[in-house]
Amino acid sequence: MTAVYTITSGLHDEASVARISDEFLTGVFPEGNYDFRGADFADFGTHNLDLIYVRTGGAEGIFRSLLPEMLARGTERYYLLTSGKSNSLAASLEILSYLRQQGLKGEVLHGSPAYLQARVQALETVAEARKKLRSARIGVIGQPSDWLIASQADPMAIMDKWGTRLVEVPMEELLQEIAKAPMDSAPADEPMSDKVRKAYPGATQIYHALKALVDRYELSAFTLRCFDLLTEVGNTGCLALASFNADGIPAACEGDVPALLAMMAAQALTGCTGFQANPARIDVETGEMLFAHCTVPFNMVGNWRYDTHFESGIGVGIHGELPEGPVTVFKVSGKLDRHFAAEGELLYNQYEDHLCRTQVVLKLRPEDARYFLTNPIGNHHIILPGHCKALLEELL
Repeated sequence: MTAVYTITSGLHDEASVARISDEFLTGVFPEGNYDFRGADFADFGTHNLDLIYVRTGGAEGIFRSLLPEMLARGTERYYLLTSGKSNSLAASLEILSYLRQQGLKGEVLHGSPAYLQARVQALETVAEARKKLRSARIGVIGQPSDWLIASQADPMAIMDKWGTRLVEVPMEELLQEIAKAPMDSAPADEPMSDKVRKAYPGATQIYHALKALVDRYELSAFTLRCFDLLTEVGNTGCLALASFNADGIPAACEGDVPALLAMMAAQALTGCTGFQANPARIDVETGEMLFAHCTVPFNMVGNWRYDTHFESGIGVGIHGELPEGPVTVFKVSGKLDRHFAAEGELLYNQYEDHLCRTQVVLKLRPEDARYFLTNPIGNHHIILPGHCKALLEELL
């Protein structure tokens, strides 16, 4: 829950200030869903989001006296709520300027009730996402695939910026789990080729083995060096990853940690891990792009069918159809020092035999499409339903 703390100059009439405050806070929180803490800052920093309501002018010195205590508690960002009355805005601007001089981050929250409601809701969402990421444990099952030469991760940077811990799990341990994991029969009512039907039980065996590792290491998310499974067990992880992502556990292909970080950010903010895919064709003049991959979260597609894995022609891949409409394409770097986010439209789904099985054509702005040919963050990118660029960038 959001907490509201107040600072008020003793020069102002409290009764008058209280009336203004009640009216203002009712506009910002029409459902009363906030914790009013008043001038008692004893537990500041313990909520998902702490707002400092600067009720009047002349309160700048009070804030400065409180700042050392807030810094000692590790507060990184200061949100100054202002009503625009009783010189509240003027005091907030002075306080924000002081914060900037100290090398600290802050923002004045000022505007219409509708704007403030939306802004506070966004900050609450981001604060909750940061909390989830701080407690997350990422499983790296096997090392990144050999061809991901630009998609390495920096565990120390990830820990420092997000508080997220990487846990390395040997591929051999997964193979041992697969050898003893149960198999599920192929659903009789699902249309699939005889080849895919024969591979289906082995694909579910991989899922059960991964589930054992997720439980054992208390993983919040994981990435899998999945191509090793082609030679080791003659099957693929596509079905398993589609299931984990649909269940809210971000699961990335090919040992790609930066792609997984992007999926985790997306999941924490929007509840959807997104579709990890790589561009197959780009028209920089129109901004149209074709993305494809052999797995897609089941909860992102309206229809799907089971197919083989594209490169190997074995195992179980997923040919899914995503809803047309607004999308966001997103990626972060392995050091979390760079990101890309662009909004566009999913125009249509397609299917070509010579591509990975789930294939979507998007339209981005031409300048966003050119990013892929001039300064990309690896090849894998994450496609999310809806336009959520602002929320992603707020988190980062």
